Amino acid sequence: MAIISDYEEQDNKPSSAASTPTKPFKAVLDPANPLGFLETAFEFVGRESDLFKSDSLINDVNAVVRMVKDKLEAEERKKKQNAETSNTKAAAEKKVKEEVPAVATKKEAKEEKVKEVKEENEDDKKGPRAPNKGNGLDLENYSWNQSLQEVNVNIPVPPGTKSRFIVCDISKNRLKVGLKGQPPIIDGELYRPVKVDDCFWSLEDQKSISVLLTKKDQMDWWKCCVKGEPEIDTQKAEPESSKLADLDPETRSTVEKMMFDQRQKSMGLPTSDETQKQEILKKFMAEHPEMDFSNAKIS
Repeated sequence: MAIISDYEEQDNKPSSAASTPTKPFKAVLDPANPLGFLETAFEFVGRESDLFKSDSLINDVNAVVRMVKDKLEAEERKKKQNAETSNTKAAAEKKVKEEVPAVATKKEAKEEKVKEVKEENEDDKKGPRAPNKGNGLDLENYSWNQSLQEVNVNIPVPPGTKSRFIVCDISKNRLKVGLKGQPPIIDGELYRPVKVDDCFWSLEDQKSISVLLTKKDQMDWWKCCVKGEPEIDTQKAEPESSKLADLDPETRSTVEKMMFDQRQKSMGLPTSDETQKQEILKKFMAEHPEMDFSNAKIS
């Protein structure tokens, strides 16, 4: 009975560990003195545990320090990457905002160009075009200019073209020019007849075909080279002064008369022939007052 009693007393006796209450950890981190906080923390851990009795204490502490350091560096790298991503996104958005006006400007320029082309096409439908400096016209596949005696046609071809590859047929009323094995560049009826024997073509610098057409009627401006193509306003055609000086007196007089008549027509005034007829009629009426000219017409 005594043995049992002693056992029960020992079993009911509380242990020393259970009888010693754990003191709460009280410490405040001062950013100006972080080592002081660590010192307090280590004292608490050393008092409440067997950590400092371990032989691997230094290695364990170093491992914890490295782990925390790596974690902080990882968080810093993540913040930096996020900042770079935000900057890149902001730069991209800024670039887009800057490019949008440029794109809009290009679009407006393109629309303006299309508008100009449409207006030109509408002008072509409305009436004749103003001639170029050579009294002709610059078209998509060729250009032409003229004097009162001749018409010069220039047709661009691929650089390095040989003369043997060129097809050029000139007849009294028709012109056909192109390259062998390809559709003709020009193929149509001429505006007016030409003197075939005085016409010829040549290859200029292996990059353009030049065709000289000598007009049969050398006192008339052509409205176009080939019928069906856009026409020019012949009233705006003007021969060069030097060309007039080279003409013989009779031809020059005829040309000057024609130019005068064109100016008169453009202003709605009578031509030289009409003025001359009116003068003759006035003189005849003065010589014959007994006659009635009220219904007379000048033709």
